[in-house]
Amino acid sequence: MSQHYIDPPKNFNLDQLYITALTAFFNITKRWGLSAEEEQILLGSPARSTFFKWKRERTGHLSRDTLERISYIMGIYKALRILLPSEKAANEWAKKPNTAPLFNGISALDKMLGGQVVDLADVRRYLDAERGG
Repeated sequence: MSQHYIDPPKNFNLDQLYITALTAFFNITKRWGLSAEEEQILLGSPARSTFFKWKRERTGHLSRDTLERISYIMGIYKALRILLPSEKAANEWAKKPNTAPLFNGISALDKMLGGQVVDLADVRRYLDAERGG
């Protein structure tokens, strides 16, 4: 599933978008307790030097693929905060084994670490269906 991408207006500040996206991503993955290796996979496996620059400086050019991945992570995070009774439960959910057919006993994080955008999209669709949206 690929989201429809619209080119931003000419006066749109892409640098600010990149800063905001990376800040949100790393804040979420910190709450989820992810390793740098897991973060790197979720971002589409950029070069290690690029990944660590993004992590350190929270800035740098992001491809459409990377922005799409971050968008899915943000949507997953939001859905979990709506579905689960506490921040703690929402932050722990991704690492817990799941018996739903999509996961077949593995965790949502294991599914997302498949490395493909569709893996993130599948988890997002599952959560959206769970919350009726």
